[in-house]
Amino acid sequence: MELIERSGGIGGFVDYLENKKEIVSSKRSALMLSYIIGVIIFIESSITALISGAVGKPLCDKHHISREKLAYVCDSTSAPISSLIVLNGWGALLLGLVLTQIEVNSLNISPIELLIESVVYNFYAIFALLVTFVSIWYGIDIGPMKDAGYKKFDNKDIFSHNSMWYMLLPIILMVVLVFIFLYITGNGSILQGSGSSSIFYTMLTTLIFINIYYFFTKNMSFKNIQKYSLIGAKKLFPIALILLFAFGLGDVSSELKTGIYLASLASESLNPVYLAVVIFVLSSIIAFSTGTSWGTFSIMIPIAVPMAIGVDANIALAIGAVISGGVFGDHCSPISDTTIISSLASECDVISHVKTQLPYALISGALASVFFIIFSLIS
Repeated sequence: MELIERSGGIGGFVDYLENKKEIVSSKRSALMLSYIIGVIIFIESSITALISGAVGKPLCDKHHISREKLAYVCDSTSAPISSLIVLNGWGALLLGLVLTQIEVNSLNISPIELLIESVVYNFYAIFALLVTFVSIWYGIDIGPMKDAGYKKFDNKDIFSHNSMWYMLLPIILMVVLVFIFLYITGNGSILQGSGSSSIFYTMLTTLIFINIYYFFTKNMSFKNIQKYSLIGAKKLFPIALILLFAFGLGDVSSELKTGIYLASLASESLNPVYLAVVIFVLSSIIAFSTGTSWGTFSIMIPIAVPMAIGVDANIALAIGAVISGGVFGDHCSPISDTTIISSLASECDVISHVKTQLPYALISGALASVFFIIFSLIS
């Protein structure tokens, strides 16, 4: 992202939308562009946040939009969209967990069918996207977001105008390569590929492409490519440390079997009508305290499926509640990777981002809870 910013590609893209096509001309359209980018680039939550933040910064600067509002848009279109469109590492992880539960519990159902049905019940992600859209379209600021003032972004000279293809080609390549590497690591099956390995190989290959492309088009000298690569890596170093400690906290919680303990308390004489919402709340608590939605999925899906079978409830709805809860808790957590990276992408203080985003997340969480009860009654 540092190299793409320095190339002038983002400046060229913004100039094309603002001046040549006159698409972006207001606060609403400036934030809506980041929102649309976040929805389109669903390959990985962190990448989504970084790209939508990088594109959004110069536009938010021009229209005096706060860093907190941009961070909220980046965060609300990262994990939610990645957990809904599961043709990515998220899908690979969830399919593996679902497949294991089908085998362990001797269920006669296709794992892909069960996963797709479960994603339909991912109510938090759906409402998070809807609430974010409404807040952008109608300019709604609630709670601490009302007091979030505009601060100039640290753009300096990195948004000089150049061809927008310096931005678009690496991003297009990035999206395509994720599917290719998911296919390769999954031995011919995209949904069985390794999400983490695919993202790593994608980033490495894209970085090599950027080096070659920028050098031979005389956009940057090899010396500057090295210089800006190191600057980009340096920016991520504090974030890497925060994530390291966050993962450590998550591992401690897992070793203490916090999730299993909470589930055992909740499962005693539980009415099937409230099973999904209880699973949603438990998953939210675990994700918030550990800062990881993926870790929450790994803890809670093996617990939620037997609970659903035990009380003869809808298994797909139970899995959907886990996914929703994992994304909700992760969305609200100050130690979540997507929270931290969204703050980085929009140059916003992490705690300020968490405080301003929380009211919107709680609205989406409340709506999701109501829908889990309604669909439990229907089921």
